[in-house]
Amino acid sequence: MNLMHKMFGAALCLVLPAAAAAQQDWEAPRTPDGQPDLQGVWTNSSQTPLVRPEEFGAKGFLTQEEAQDVEQGWRGRYDLLAQPIDPERGPPTDGNANFGYNSFWWDPRDDAIEINGEYRTSIIIDPPDGQIPWVEGGAPGHDLRTAWRNRPEVEAFDDYPVRPLAERCLLTFGSGSGPPMLPILYNSNYQIVQTPGYFMILVEMVHDARIIRLNDGHHEADFDKWMGDSVGYWDGNVLKVETRNFHPQQSFRGSSGEVVIREEFELLGPEKIRYRFTIDDPLTYTQPWTGEVAMNRKAPEERMYEYACHEGNYAFAGILAGARRQEVEAELQPR
Repeated sequence: MNLMHKMFGAALCLVLPAAAAAQQDWEAPRTPDGQPDLQGVWTNSSQTPLVRPEEFGAKGFLTQEEAQDVEQGWRGRYDLLAQPIDPERGPPTDGNANFGYNSFWWDPRDDAIEINGEYRTSIIIDPPDGQIPWVEGGAPGHDLRTAWRNRPEVEAFDDYPVRPLAERCLLTFGSGSGPPMLPILYNSNYQIVQTPGYFMILVEMVHDARIIRLNDGHHEADFDKWMGDSVGYWDGNVLKVETRNFHPQQSFRGSSGEVVIREEFELLGPEKIRYRFTIDDPLTYTQPWTGEVAMNRKAPEERMYEYACHEGNYAFAGILAGARRQEVEAELQPR
């Protein structure tokens, strides 16, 4: 461990007890109707993965020193990827042009998830091994788009319905919109607005808005939303939310139309929300599984911006046009 890490660790040893004492004296602010006030702009940006890396095994938490070393490794990786690109380099030789980002566009996300002094090795906390408990055979594809893609003679770029929802600018990639709301490459920012009957979460990425109705029942199943039908209630200081009836083209990690996602939002202090989710889908998983993410308050001067998603997604026409051009060229090849 280098001198900087030692100094940082020593500072933490002095600061954390004082912070813990201050936390005990802290009282959550309240909205006019008496509920915990979670309003503001938050980020769940983190490099902590959803599934626990194999090297950690059953180890669910890191020490402060281990977390510092892991975070330093993440920073080093981004420093390497941020090196200037050689303008004279040739095109890829493997024909792979699907990945259009470089590290200039990424949020470095160099923090490990920390909740109540515990540094997580994975977002998944149950099962204890930090793995998704798939049904036999691995991750299935129950969503309608996968069914379309599996039809005979259907190709990946035949038409817009078989393309990913994020590519169509309907939802963000990687479940940033939720539920569950997970850290993604960039724009992992959320604005929470509360009223007596609603809890609204505006997602910066793709500008999705989740409107959670409070103390209400679910709509009928024929009223399917992209992010599902969310209803919630306050259980003490914890907002509990249940979401079901997702749009048939929407799926989280292979989930089926039977999936139910339960979430909890708890204000742990002035700067942090504990966000917990549980996925229950007997057609896809052998048991319900649970994860936790820290949502950290953004500085007052930081704000949310509209994310226009391809500025109206002009790129999408080019994606399909390119596929049609390849088909024409294939037809012109000698047989």
